[in-house]
Amino acid sequence: MLMMRPAPGAPQGPPPAFPPLSAELAGRLPATLPAPLTSALPAEAAGVSERFKFMVCVDDSPQSRAALRFAALRAANVGGLLALLHVTEPAEFREWMSIAQAMEQERRDEAERLLHRMAAEVHGLTGLLPEVQIRSGTLGAEILAAIREDGDIHALVVGAAPPSVRKGQLISWLAGQLAGTLEIPLVVVPGNLTDTQIDRLA
Repeated sequence: MLMMRPAPGAPQGPPPAFPPLSAELAGRLPATLPAPLTSALPAEAAGVSERFKFMVCVDDSPQSRAALRFAALRAANVGGLLALLHVTEPAEFREWMSIAQAMEQERRDEAERLLHRMAAEVHGLTGLLPEVQIRSGTLGAEILAAIREDGDIHALVVGAAPPSVRKGQLISWLAGQLAGTLEIPLVVVPGNLTDTQIDRLA
């Protein structure tokens, strides 16, 4: 079973083990997605009544990993919490339901593996165990729905791709929606930043 090593300065003791994955993935991964977030924080920080909670929307792109690193380090530096969200697009084979269901299950399995890896990276970097969530639907709408349902998100962090590979105007749309209805900041992290640059900013 995969065991997580705490970051330097985190409390000592045996690192947490993650619970088993879904039955579909049992035996195919060494460990699973973490349980709801806990964090390795000093006792004085743990007593704070309200802690700043970051949500980062993740996929397997370089800009997503830049956003993840920034959000994880920032959350750790302010004694806050971290939530990872991955959105899968629904399959388009409406007339072939069995094919659509198989594709959606495959995408969910891939999403579980992705979030497992990213949660492990966050824990190794900061000692935090992030909340993780997988949703299916339109990306922008599902991000907003996740924020509303959580009710405790203080900032949304997303990675920005270079103009040559950028898809649509999601960031501009999200900024308008967040300012107009949810009133939380949108933090955009350029995907071409180095780890050193991100560490200094966080």
